[in-house]
Amino acid sequence: MSTQLSERILNMATSATLAMAAKARELRAEGKDIIGLSLGEPDFNTPDFIKEAAIDAINDNYNSYSPVDGYVELKEAVITKFKRDNNLSYTLPQIVVSTGAKQSLANIAMVMLNKGDEVILPCPYWVSYSDIVKLAEGTPVEVKTTIDNDFKMTAAQLEAAITPQTKMIWFSSPCNPSGSLYSKEELEALAEVILKHPNLYVVSDEIYEHINYTGKAHASMAGIPGMFDRTITVNGVSKAFAMTGWRIGYIGAPDWIARACNKMQGQITSGANCIAQRAVITALNAEPSSVKYMIDEFKIRRDLVLDLLNDIEGFKTNIPEGAFYVFPNVTAFFGKTLRGKTINNATDFSLYLLEEALVATVTGDAFGNPDCIRISYAASQEQIVEAIKRIKEALS
Repeated sequence: MSTQLSERILNMATSATLAMAAKARELRAEGKDIIGLSLGEPDFNTPDFIKEAAIDAINDNYNSYSPVDGYVELKEAVITKFKRDNNLSYTLPQIVVSTGAKQSLANIAMVMLNKGDEVILPCPYWVSYSDIVKLAEGTPVEVKTTIDNDFKMTAAQLEAAITPQTKMIWFSSPCNPSGSLYSKEELEALAEVILKHPNLYVVSDEIYEHINYTGKAHASMAGIPGMFDRTITVNGVSKAFAMTGWRIGYIGAPDWIARACNKMQGQITSGANCIAQRAVITALNAEPSSVKYMIDEFKIRRDLVLDLLNDIEGFKTNIPEGAFYVFPNVTAFFGKTLRGKTINNATDFSLYLLEEALVATVTGDAFGNPDCIRISYAASQEQIVEAIKRIKEALS
């Protein structure tokens, strides 16, 4: 292993997020009642009809190695889902099933990026994007957005960020951590810029697709005219179906990219878990309405969080349209001393809330935005009320 690669991995292992998680564990071990508003996973159980499909698979003796790119029946279910939900028409060779959407992203980075290739990341971005790009020897290029434009990159910003070294753009919609959602019109504006550059490709991470509060259909970048062959659509079942631990993600991509990802995966993990795959066939063949009860509850919690935060002076919020996070700007607290502790940045602020309010959040530094913190509302309404009560008291 090269010295440079070792240093990159060491830097990841000492990140603020891991330090915060370690501190939360330490406080819990001391008997402190920590309320977690930091987790990026639903607090619901996997729906029974999906669990029953997994039990059936066990009883049907699915226990052998699965195909590297996924069972044909699962790939067919993915194709059906893409057509039904996104009006995208893929073929079997264009689908690769992986051990979670994170492996899908890692596969893409390894097969698409050469040393020095630039990847544009609208900030804030999901915490692992930057490090995955770096591990593939690519160069992350951050495009700053603000709460005032709902944390969305404009076409003008994209155009200004493109250089001869730009190879890809990675973004999520709905976004983790901001909950922002790109409309069809906004994607069309970005696509107009992208199509001027024939060697530029897009990773569209749509893992939160169904957690959408707008009442409008989800817009996929691959569905914008001219973008199908330039887009790698990443999705999975962890968020909408409450299946984080089942570890199944997938991509729809141009044939040559999908085939390369298949080869890469074949040398790392091979096929994903056979029982989980059989269960996901059932999940994807179900209508999205089967999990609407979760989305309805998340919307109630979103509104609750916003109402409570807006009652605390210093939090600046917008209205996220999807996912299950709010991403408030907390710069009003920077430079202040609270209970003898000076708040210099979002990391200090998150640590203060953990130590003084016993509430775990995530610093925006982890997502490329040092002005904000991420608050997850994948927690009960009772926990949310108590957590923000504690936060208000700690800041008063």
